[in-house]
Amino acid sequence: MQITARFLILLLITALPLAASGWSPVFVSLTVAWLMLLLSFLLIDLRLTPRAEDWELVRRHEERLSLATWNKVGVEVRLRRGLRKLRVWLRDEPPLSFQLGIGSGERVGDIKPLPHSILPPEGTQEKAFAAPGSTGHFTYYLYPPRRGDYRFGDLYLRWESVLGLVRRQARFPAQEGVKVYPNLVDIKKYDLLLRRNRLWELGLRTTRIFGSGTEFERLRDYQPDDEYRRIDWKATARRGKPVSVEYETERSQNLMVLLDIGRMMRSPVGDVSKLDYAINAVLLLAYVTAQKGDKLGLLTFADQVQSWLSPRGGKGQFQRMLELLYRVESEPVEPDYNTAFAYFAAKQFRRSLVLVFTDLTGSVSTDALVAQMGRLRRSHLGLLVTISDPTVQRLARQSVVDSSTLYQRTVAEQLLEERKLTLERLRRQGIQTLDVPANELSVAVINKYLEMKARAQI
Repeated sequence: MQITARFLILLLITALPLAASGWSPVFVSLTVAWLMLLLSFLLIDLRLTPRAEDWELVRRHEERLSLATWNKVGVEVRLRRGLRKLRVWLRDEPPLSFQLGIGSGERVGDIKPLPHSILPPEGTQEKAFAAPGSTGHFTYYLYPPRRGDYRFGDLYLRWESVLGLVRRQARFPAQEGVKVYPNLVDIKKYDLLLRRNRLWELGLRTTRIFGSGTEFERLRDYQPDDEYRRIDWKATARRGKPVSVEYETERSQNLMVLLDIGRMMRSPVGDVSKLDYAINAVLLLAYVTAQKGDKLGLLTFADQVQSWLSPRGGKGQFQRMLELLYRVESEPVEPDYNTAFAYFAAKQFRRSLVLVFTDLTGSVSTDALVAQMGRLRRSHLGLLVTISDPTVQRLARQSVVDSSTLYQRTVAEQLLEERKLTLERLRRQGIQTLDVPANELSVAVINKYLEMKARAQI
């Protein structure tokens, strides 16, 4: 229990008659009477103020939280009985490594970090009140930097008394486990925007190119920029004017992801590792390929192959991949590209689009990667996906002020030059590459996949 400023002010009033008691003993009686009255008000206030058992607190959130994005968490506060609405304060105990935020949640930029765990009420008002028989809502957001199992702690509520003389507080048991999975928020957002035909809000481009697929779509009037081989001569003869055939992209095509979980993929970009950014991109790719009717498989490797998932389609494959990616952990070893590509060649014979997620910065096995990507091109369509490192780029641009910064800049420039030369070697061999910042990876991968599919390259 804590006394309030109102009670202190009322208590300080006793100083006035107490100071005047030297002139007349009447003021002594007034002081005692005032203290007794104040004590009576305090006892009545404590009697009227709800106790801990009069409150009901419930925390609500998704069963699975998503990695590297803001997850909404709500707390409902209900006052079962009382005389009037009371001012309340709420504190939650999320996992220690999670960052707290507040905001509208409509866009990432709307959410601002919260420096403490005292939660603001839902809406824009600064004060939170709970009325008898009604439910108050508190909303905040959590940003988990790692996958895995975590636990919430208890909830703490503080409320002001009916007369505002004291504040009570209590702890409400609310400990529970929670799992952090790869990013499911982007998948839900993709699904919602797909239904509204507003995928451009996610950064996805419309890549459906009529005339570039192999499955018949429809007939339409000939356009000056149409290829002559797309003209349907029979329909042209019947209609008496040129008619072109439109094709749509094929379905049930094969895609394979080779995911490097070696030491360089452990390096962080901000609070999140490169591996986790790659996992988020693979998971969104699995969802989109299921929507497009294609099949997706997965191979994870470090110095040896860790897991294999044969190419399949449908929502079942997405769930299998979700559970597999949830358990993936990076290894502190150099990746063995020769072993991984040999395993893939022995398992997969059908021509596929093969997306290799790896890192080139500081890798000692780059030559093996280039050689294996060249051999892969004979039977499959390869795409090398890498994440550009903002730390290395920042060090390469920093001003030289002493020998330490000179050394850092020299090494960073060398790493960037080696990376550039490696990507150029791959492009000269006809191998497509994708080198983008971590926060753009998922959208860039989906756009590249849709582009290659629309152009019938798979």
